[in-house]
This record gives sequence, structure tokens and C-alpha cells, in this order.
Amino acid sequence: MFSKSVGKTSLSHLICEQKPIRNPSWTVGCSVEVKLHEYKEGTPNQKTYFIELWDIGGSQSHQNTRQVFYNPTHAIILVHDLSNRKSQQNLQKWLQEVLSKEGNGSGGRYKNFDDFDPEKFVGSTQVPILVVGTKSDLIESKSSLHRRSSTIAEECGADEIFVDCLQVRSLAAGTTSSLKLSRFFDKVIERRYYLNRDVNSPEKRRLQAYTSSYPQKAYHND
Repeated sequence: MFSKSVGKTSLSHLICEQKPIRNPSWTVGCSVEVKLHEYKEGTPNQKTYFIELWDIGGSQSHQNTRQVFYNPTHAIILVHDLSNRKSQQNLQKWLQEVLSKEGNGSGGRYKNFDDFDPEKFVGSTQVPILVVGTKSDLIESKSSLHRRSSTIAEECGADEIFVDCLQVRSLAAGTTSSLKLSRFFDKVIERRYYLNRDVNSPEKRRLQAYTSSYPQKAYHND
């Protein structure tokens, strides 16, 4: 879930296809990518799972209908554009929208944004969260990258990774970003199938990790 134009479609494609998408189109409604993930890879408990990444459009016109894609929520990927601080600031609003499942309407659990405490809310739901900063190629140095880290990752106790979605090496096997991503997917699977054992679920071995967009004035070409 992220501000429009941060590169969520490119990120989903890179994660699932292990290659960049050169001409991403605008997301209308929701698009779904599927990834095969090796749970606890390299251990006796290794298993293969399908993970669905839901890329939800951030158009202002869809603001009141996005909530239909938020239930159930198995995991959240918060995405921001490292070259656009506004997109980072909007992450908390995105988190509020998806966790309340009521969008920004008056029916939400938190009618006033100032009442929303991400640390407390996330702690009560235990929904796995990953924060991703895109367009790392537009940042001059590694020190600049760390200065642009999102505060919401720390508030939620979530990992954060930085990627250039045009470069396969951003998520190459063995890299820190790849390991954090794999660890995140393991957490999603553990919560869905091991902590809450529901062996009769028709959705077994299928997961939904959401990416979406918060409507704002800073748009990009995704």
C-alpha cells in the first residue's frame, strides 16, 4: 500500500518474475501477481507455497471501494518512493486505511488520523509488515538512503528494504534485501498456517500480500 506512482507494480513484477517490467501500466482496481516461495528454505521443514501479491490501484475515484480488497489481510507491504518524501509521509495513512478496513470514511475505527497509533494497532493485529523504499537509483549515496528510512518501519517493528525495480540485482539471491523479503514471507506463512492452524481452509497454500496506493498529488508512472 503506497502512494500512487511509487513503483508498486514494478516491485510486484520484480518479486514474482525476477525481472524488471519496462513499461508498467496504471493499476485499475486490482492486479494480482503470484510467486512461488520456499518456506524455511534449506531446512527439513522446507515447503513450497503460492503467495499472491495484490497490487491495488490508488486512484482517487476508487478510494471508497478499495476496502473490498482488504479482507482478509494476511500481510502488508508498505511502499514509498525514496525520491519523494511525501510518499513516505503517507505510509501511516495507508496503514490506517487497510487495518481499519473502512478507508477514510466516517465508519473507520479511527475517525481522526491523530488517534491512530500504528505500533499499538499493529501489535494487536499481528499482521506481518514489510516497508520497501523504491527508486534507490535516484539517491546519491548509501548514507542518504538511511536518512530516508521510514519511521513507520521502526514504529511497527518491521524490516525495511531499498530497491531499484529496474535492476534484478536489487533482489538477487543472497542479498540483504532478498533475505529480508524471504523472512517476511516466512512470517506470513507461519501466521496463516502454523500459528492459526486451519487445515480445512480452502485457501490453504494461497496467501495474499497487499500492495496499494494512497491517493495524493505526487504521482509517478506506475
